[in-house]
Amino acid sequence: MPISKPRLRAAAVTTAAVLAVGAPTAYAALDPGSDTSTTAQSAAVRGKPYVGTHLYFGTGRNDGRPDVTEKQFLAFVTRTVTPRFPDGLTIEDARGQWRNAKGVVIRERSYELTLLYPKSQARTKDSGIEAIRSAYKKEFRQESVMRADEAANVDF
Repeated sequence: MPISKPRLRAAAVTTAAVLAVGAPTAYAALDPGSDTSTTAQSAAVRGKPYVGTHLYFGTGRNDGRPDVTEKQFLAFVTRTVTPRFPDGLTIEDARGQWRNAKGVVIRERSYELTLLYPKSQARTKDSGIEAIRSAYKKEFRQESVMRADEAANVDF
């Protein structure tokens, strides 16, 4: 049975009104700074405040020596990283590119190392993270080890 034009128009107006009213509420729920209900906010945030530090280790060497192997990298993690972060870490294989100090774009196999630790320990963990970066650069003759920190909520 075909719908009459007045009924179709009324349905369109109703739908537009629902969307117009509902859309700001949906966007507000996604904005952590908005004043949505406490129930909605508490449901979206779980866990305790942590810091996630991501370190990116390239494996190519600019001195002509062979790339850092997986065995060498894992030995470095065991010897240098694990004593500083014995509670756990994550290693992912990656491919990356970056521009070196000479302006050359380097593409190489890489490792991403993720460390999570309580926000309250950020100052004390920082020196260990910097020691890891320095040790890798020195041992494998790397120009840099990229670091990216982010806030996280962690629940186990």
